[in-house]
Amino acid sequence: MQQPKPCRLALASLLIATTGQTAFAQAPAAPAPASSPTLAAVKARGVLNCGVIGSSPNFSLPDSTGVMRGLDADLCRATAAAVLGDSNKVKFTNLTPAQRLVAVQSGEVDLSFSQITWTLARESKSGVQFTGTYFFDTYGVMVPNALKVASTAKLNGASICMITGPGETNAAEYFGKIKVRYKPVPFSEGEQMRKAFLAKRCDAIFHSLSALATFKGTLGAQAADYTLLPETHAREPLAGVVRKGDDRWFDIVRYTLNAMINAEELSVTSQNVKSFASSTDSDIKRLLGAEGDLGPSMGLDKEWAANVIAQVGNYGEVFDRAFAASGMPRAQNRLAEKGGLLYAVPMR
Repeated sequence: MQQPKPCRLALASLLIATTGQTAFAQAPAAPAPASSPTLAAVKARGVLNCGVIGSSPNFSLPDSTGVMRGLDADLCRATAAAVLGDSNKVKFTNLTPAQRLVAVQSGEVDLSFSQITWTLARESKSGVQFTGTYFFDTYGVMVPNALKVASTAKLNGASICMITGPGETNAAEYFGKIKVRYKPVPFSEGEQMRKAFLAKRCDAIFHSLSALATFKGTLGAQAADYTLLPETHAREPLAGVVRKGDDRWFDIVRYTLNAMINAEELSVTSQNVKSFASSTDSDIKRLLGAEGDLGPSMGLDKEWAANVIAQVGNYGEVFDRAFAASGMPRAQNRLAEKGGLLYAVPMR
């Protein structure tokens, strides 16, 4: 039998190395987009079931008329706008910290934005997936000025209010690391914890820094009586959560957040989005559905992201609406181009 000439072998090797194909075969066609049982259920139901804490200022808390407000609440609305075309088609389910993952696993909610920190163990052991960091947080400590403490190192023997579960774990790690003895005073809900702190049932409060800053901002003139200590502990990337096994639903929730970040990068807002209808910018055209098939590739309409932006806003608008009144700075939650940690993956 005649052997292949060396030049042919070299050509075949080059094709394999550069394209992943042999010279004699074509790459298999990409699989069609998978269907999503969660998407089908939400569309059939006509409403999105979204888990939130429901008692956390700036993240999820009803206003004086009973409307859920805050960053988490608006991310639920954004997903409803993407999937159903109407940001109001959301049913909010209040969850305690212990219920947040269970409610997703059991199908009680379709997704959850409830200040859940993205960790390896939670994702590998709990049957859930995290859809992307929407808020970079950390733990901190607040004390009354009357305690005359300027550092966590001076809290030896203090009683400290915290949330049951994650708060207890992080407190043990942090105070163990700095070798400070303390008495934990755990609570299952944030509102209970805050009331206990103001009632002097504990000397200090250990909680996420964003929540502490928000809490302090709600105290009015009384806020001057309290101090946020300078030390912080841990990285707390807050992320949305969906059940594992429904990859298409995971894509939808992940890229809804991504679209909101991308919109801010492109200066597309709820107020000016319609003015971009005739834009010739390819990035904007893909985002708003005038070009490409980003929405249909996930089982959504071409205008899915345009609906999100028009009805809910870009990431910056949502952040400002949630935190402006409290004075909470964007800090690490700024866009990367402005010194923060947020940037959108390519929408193409």
